[in-house]
Amino acid sequence: MGKLYVVATPIGNLKDITLRALEVLKEVSFIACEDTRRTSILLNHYKIEGKKLLSYYEPKESVQVPKILKLLEREDVALVTDAGTPSISDPGYKLIKACIDKGIQVEVIPGPSAVMTALVGSGLPTDRFLFVGFLPRKGLSGFFEDIKNYQDTTVVAFESPNRVLKSLEIMKGIFGGDLQVCVARELTKIHEEFLRGKLSEVYEDLSSRGEIKGEIVILWRQ
Repeated sequence: MGKLYVVATPIGNLKDITLRALEVLKEVSFIACEDTRRTSILLNHYKIEGKKLLSYYEPKESVQVPKILKLLEREDVALVTDAGTPSISDPGYKLIKACIDKGIQVEVIPGPSAVMTALVGSGLPTDRFLFVGFLPRKGLSGFFEDIKNYQDTTVVAFESPNRVLKSLEIMKGIFGGDLQVCVARELTKIHEEFLRGKLSEVYEDLSSRGEIKGEIVILWRQ
């Protein structure tokens, strides 16, 4: 019986990978990954060759899980995502749960996480936090109204650069412009940026820019 290794990979800077993660990626023959092209960049950077890459992304996971489970009957498999820790806002948890149900050993190789990186760098209290994944595309006002019930809690959310201004605008209407927020952008990359302060100030800064690029994490504390 094989083992599923859940391997965290860099969220930006390719140097942010553990020795243990590299060791596992070198040892296994099969790697289940969100985007084979992205994973190939990482493998090539560390001169890791001869690996069989298996596409595993939503909604394809429903087809791939049985195939990977069959493979795990005789081989170890590493599970990676494009960036960060698998199963955090991606379908990795479905394969992990299937392995647990089948009695297949799961070993997590910890490492980079956009959630933890943004939280620690935000300057907001970290004693209690709530990660809500990607902000919903519909019903955002109602979503924020529900979140208001979580007092004394730092909220962490993913958002796309194309929608961040709209989301912050709706937040202003729900929470008010004095809400303490942080917008983390391009984490661990060359243009990494943390915008901290009142919601009204951060919104004004971002809205004055011609274009907003990069992965976005929004954090706020009620």
